[in-house]
Amino acid sequence: MTVATARAPRARRAARAEPTPVDWGEYAAAVHRWELITGRPAPCPTRPGRHGRPVLAPPFVEWLMGLPPGWVTAAALDLPRTAQLRALGNAVMPQQAAHALRLLLDDLTCLHRPPCLPSASATRDTTPRTAAARAGSARPSGTSRASTAERDRRSATRSRR
Repeated sequence: MTVATARAPRARRAARAEPTPVDWGEYAAAVHRWELITGRPAPCPTRPGRHGRPVLAPPFVEWLMGLPPGWVTAAALDLPRTAQLRALGNAVMPQQAAHALRLLLDDLTCLHRPPCLPSASATRDTTPRTAAARAGSARPSGTSRASTAERDRRSATRSRR
């Protein structure tokens, strides 16, 4: 006595390689948008495995990554499915690589620019001041600034501690 399971019809259809319409569910909008961007329709996400169960199809992964058709899945490469998926899993999306290179080149451009005069906001004293300090001198009368020699002496004693 055989008991039919819920997977049997799908497995039989997959074993016969009958194309079935893909229900993308909540991802339908994203799949259709990527189809427009790449200019080619989405390949079937699965194909029949050894035991008739659906397994991930490398052409679908290739399409998701935005690679040209056959980049990893070309018959001339003669790669088994697992090697194709391993290569795709270790690959970098071209769009991601291009973005990373753009950021790197922007950083390098900034490093090689000739130094320019600091802007007015960079030279402005940003220490908080009281209203009296803004109105006039913050130093009480009779006091003077420490001389450069005194400041050097203080910093030298601090560094020896």
